[in-house]
Amino acid sequence: HSVTGPDEYTTVVNNNLYTNVMAQYNLRVAAEVVRQMRSDRPGAYRDMLRRTGLSEDELDLWDQAANAMYIPFNETTGVNPQDDQFMQRQLWSLDDPEVGPKRPLLLHYHPLTIYRYQILKQADVVLALFLQGSQFDAETKLRDYDYYDRLTTGDSSLSAVVQSIMAAELGLHDKAMDFFHRGLFIDLNNLHGNTPDGVHIASCGGVWSCLVYGFGGFRDNYGQYSIDPRVPEEWGALEYRITLRGRIIQVTVADGEVTLHTTDEDPEVVGPITVCGQETMVGPEPVTVTGETLLRA
Repeated sequence: HSVTGPDEYTTVVNNNLYTNVMAQYNLRVAAEVVRQMRSDRPGAYRDMLRRTGLSEDELDLWDQAANAMYIPFNETTGVNPQDDQFMQRQLWSLDDPEVGPKRPLLLHYHPLTIYRYQILKQADVVLALFLQGSQFDAETKLRDYDYYDRLTTGDSSLSAVVQSIMAAELGLHDKAMDFFHRGLFIDLNNLHGNTPDGVHIASCGGVWSCLVYGFGGFRDNYGQYSIDPRVPEEWGALEYRITLRGRIIQVTVADGEVTLHTTDEDPEVVGPITVCGQETMVGPEPVTVTGETLLRA
């Protein structure tokens, strides 16, 4: 209760979906890590128990809290509400000629006015769909994306890159490219009119994320790695590198194929990585997987 999620135009709410989903994730992973320590590093586990006073009962409580975590969902619309009250607020049309020129909204309207509407400064539920994608099915992701896309102003430099990643995953290729370009050119073209005050470093990182997580299709769901690229057809190819378990992996997407190899001479393989639905082990020798969804218009 009384939390604020990523969206800065909606504050002090109950059951923000992003907050609850991420809290659920943290509880589950923390319990898993402690149990892994007990199994694989008993000495470190005993030392941790001595320092923290942690008990097995507390681990069970973490699991119970995670399983009982409330995740808002509206059965009528099939959409995840951003919080308990969000759907009850009035809609504010961004196409209103009185509103359109007044951007960003926070420079023209008092926060107590903005807080009364279904209006977003940046991706909130959509960010949860990206970071905890395995918790939502594809149909729910698409409904959520469509619902919040029309409500998101883009007044924050942190939003476009997240919207691009999810648009790429959902096959919304024009939107993915549009939002990617907004993130890419935010400083190069001074899109927000404030680049002289300093570059948007988080958005720069977001551009890399668009390439790797969006068009490059990389995901890490609870330690389960997958690659399912959505490379724009006009690009022809995309290359990027990721580091998994201390090993650098080169990923090349071209001609309807994904080719992977480690960049060192260590013969030990890394994986499994699910590439276009196929479990793959990666070593210094290139391995190639063919997929039908790799190049999209």
